[in-house]
Amino acid sequence: MRTPLIVLLLTLGVATSGRAASEVVSPHGDFREDCALCHLPEAWAPVKIDDSFDHSRFGFPLEGAHKDVPCLQCHLDLEFSSVRGTSCADCHEDVHLGELGTNCAQCHSTRAFIDRAESKRRHMETRFPLTGAHVTVDCSSCHLPEAGASMRFVNTPTDCQECHLPDYQATTNPNHVDAGFPTQCDACHNTTTWSGAGTFDHNLTRFPLTGAHLGTECLQCHVGGRFEGTPMDCFACHEPDFNGTTNPDHVGAGFATDCAQCHTTAAWQPATFDHDQTDFPLTGAHLPLDCAQCHVDGQFSGTPMDCFACHSGDYSGATDPNHAAAGFPTTCVDCHTTTAWAPSSFDHDDTGFSLTGAHQTALCSACHVDGQFEGTPNDCWSCHQPDFDATTNPNHQNAGFGQDCTVCHNTTAWQPAQFDHNANTDFPLTGAHIPLDCAQCHVDGQYTGTPMDCFACHSGDYNSAADPDHAAAGFPTTCADCHTTAAWKPSSFNHDDTGFSLTGAHRLALCSACHVDGQFAGTPNDCWSCHQPDFDATTNPNHQNAGFGQDCTVCHTTTAWQPAQFDHNANTDFPLTGAHIPLDCAQCHVDGQYTGTPMDCFACHSGDYNSAADPDHAAAGFPTTCADCHTTAAWVPSSFNHDDTGFSLTGAHQLALCSACHVDGQFAGTPNDCWSCHQPDYNGSTNPDHASAGFPTSCDDCHTTTAWSPASFDHNLTSFPLTGAHMAVDCVQCHIDGQFTGTPMDCFACHSGDYNSATDPNHVQSGFPTTCADCHTTTAWTPASFDHNTTGFPLTGRHTTVQCTQCHVGGQYSGTPTDCYACHQTDYNGTNNPNHAAAGFPTSCTDCHSTSGWTPADWDHDSQYFPIYSGKHQGKWNNDCTECHVNPNNFSQFECILCHEHSNRNQVDNDHRGENGYQYNSAACYNCHPRGRA
Repeated sequence: MRTPLIVLLLTLGVATSGRAASEVVSPHGDFREDCALCHLPEAWAPVKIDDSFDHSRFGFPLEGAHKDVPCLQCHLDLEFSSVRGTSCADCHEDVHLGELGTNCAQCHSTRAFIDRAESKRRHMETRFPLTGAHVTVDCSSCHLPEAGASMRFVNTPTDCQECHLPDYQATTNPNHVDAGFPTQCDACHNTTTWSGAGTFDHNLTRFPLTGAHLGTECLQCHVGGRFEGTPMDCFACHEPDFNGTTNPDHVGAGFATDCAQCHTTAAWQPATFDHDQTDFPLTGAHLPLDCAQCHVDGQFSGTPMDCFACHSGDYSGATDPNHAAAGFPTTCVDCHTTTAWAPSSFDHDDTGFSLTGAHQTALCSACHVDGQFEGTPNDCWSCHQPDFDATTNPNHQNAGFGQDCTVCHNTTAWQPAQFDHNANTDFPLTGAHIPLDCAQCHVDGQYTGTPMDCFACHSGDYNSAADPDHAAAGFPTTCADCHTTAAWKPSSFNHDDTGFSLTGAHRLALCSACHVDGQFAGTPNDCWSCHQPDFDATTNPNHQNAGFGQDCTVCHTTTAWQPAQFDHNANTDFPLTGAHIPLDCAQCHVDGQYTGTPMDCFACHSGDYNSAADPDHAAAGFPTTCADCHTTAAWVPSSFNHDDTGFSLTGAHQLALCSACHVDGQFAGTPNDCWSCHQPDYNGSTNPDHASAGFPTSCDDCHTTTAWSPASFDHNLTSFPLTGAHMAVDCVQCHIDGQFTGTPMDCFACHSGDYNSATDPNHVQSGFPTTCADCHTTTAWTPASFDHNTTGFPLTGRHTTVQCTQCHVGGQYSGTPTDCYACHQTDYNGTNNPNHAAAGFPTSCTDCHSTSGWTPADWDHDSQYFPIYSGKHQGKWNNDCTECHVNPNNFSQFECILCHEHSNRNQVDNDHRGENGYQYNSAACYNCHPRGRA
């Protein structure tokens, strides 16, 4: 058993100067921990810190190299009250002179002050990520020493030329300095190596390489190593081809030197010229013609493009019709196409006079007399005046018809003709007018000034009409008001148009019954004017005595005076419902009194109110608004809606007698809180004891109106909802001795025993936080679940099945490294295909490997470099990098000719015969075949 330091000192009876022998003071001041954490039983010194000592409880975990530092190197006295500090700068001199800030953990760790893997990872977050050969370069190679510091970091140049200017200046193939190449090295080089790995993408210049240009040696265009100002127009290189071409002679023909009009980068021959790109596209019979037929004597500029220049002979020789005599224009395309001169096609629609009907079959000479085409008239009258003059039915001249023949005639023939009276006049023909002969209205061939009003023709019908007598009644002469064009009889007069529609018995009444003595104007249209005798004679009820209004339609219809119907609901402010509906009027309207009849219930039902005893309405002071509880159906049974009081009756309240709450017939001021009635229930409850526990008197928190018990308390409405195993726990397990206020809600308060006894892993030694919910649920303490994904190091692949102790060795959880290399250094060093260490591969394992397994690894050789898993090289090698990369220490070196033709240079030479700049070496192979294609 370990003994606290203060007890040990008291037992030994150690005294201090100036104090009583029994008074002992710890050299560590107020520091109270088990002595055995630092001191050994054999001797007080030397001090040895026990592994169980958790320094993290004091705000500074001891990890890595910090574990081996003597206490007094940081704590300046034995009381541990004086501390150098907890930041890195308090103990470690900043050799970077503040250039990288005070957060040393960006690059350093307690595991190792110089951690290359961490430094490289941090470098990837700068504006100069490390790749290729830069990964293995010593930091001081770029971060040069500076006064007062081991290395300079701020303002370290990131452009290539700062380090690689000597490489730039020493390069001779091509000579970068003489050629004036830019010092932006990454245009051609990468970080793997300077030589042998450079490739220049000519397509990024203003002159992309295509066709035969792709296989051309650089110096064929960049003569004398001159790269700046190299001409990009075709003629600069292909002038000899231009001058030497004879079919056609480019120089003699004065062709433009824009070679791309006819030639491509594939080869000078064969060439193609797209005549459609000129102002004279070739169509029809022009397509197969030889160039020389139009471009005589090799003359290409100034060749005429109008038809007449070549086809004047065809124009002059045409006789049907004679083009020259007729003065036809020389724009041949008006009638002819490039297919052939004949047959030709002339579209008469383009002249403004389309040919239709009999015009389509007429000979041209019928209209174009003596070959005269210019000025031919296009109106009907010019040709058809003889037809107009000869027509007698009707006589066009005498009738004064207009000269627009199309009003009645069409191009098919002069006869038969058709005149559309509806479309061409203001008098459409309808009904009996349609079959009339024209002469019946147009007397003596008179067509102008024919009257269009009905009375002009039908005055005889108007004057002879006797039922009613139109003239005597002064009817208007607008016959269409009652008559149609079908016939004078039967006529139809729509009484609805007068403003007095005929309905019911009115429809059968004779006109003379209302229009007395043939008087139509001023006939009254109100009921009273005709039905006053009916009004005066009615006695049930007596309309005159009751003072009824003269609007008969309130009760009567046009069908008959009897039976009548009065709608009490629509015409009064007192709708009839329930038992009121079958009552006789006289029961409410006593002595025939209809005005001033009261509409409140109490006026009629005061007897019912005063005689009511259960409850006694008068004694209880109930209001006289009977409709609150009673309906018009009957006085009893009555219905009172307690919901309207603000206290709805539910559960057992619905069955309670009114007197149970309203004692002695007292209704006003009845309390509506639970406590007022249920205080005895509250005080009598012992499980739990409501009064002792200080429960609130708001009974409905746990009880319902159904009954006092069983009760239900919704713990979820507190700040501690019950879930999982908590739901089945008895209240007294948490609320001990009936204590409900101040019950702790953190897990550790109840589960400290579970925490302290946990061994897999040991929570106390590991310094796990006491926030149990991070891993445990309310269902049970075990099984527990820890979401590693929330730590900043998500588990994927094979990491998900690894035991915690494989990474957290010795139960150490804080400070566990998260970079791959920390765990997989052995895999890295042991890999020999390829040898990672010898090749200087970066230690960022995730570039090629995944968490599923170290092998197989996945490196996308095809997208970044030469395609070996696709294309022609697929399956042609034995999955051994050294087949091409012959130097395992330098993967920028490769060989092609070891496999191709098996070093048979003669065969390779024959395959490349005639290729400009051909060389038998691997670099040349790659330069021409960077994607492995011919």
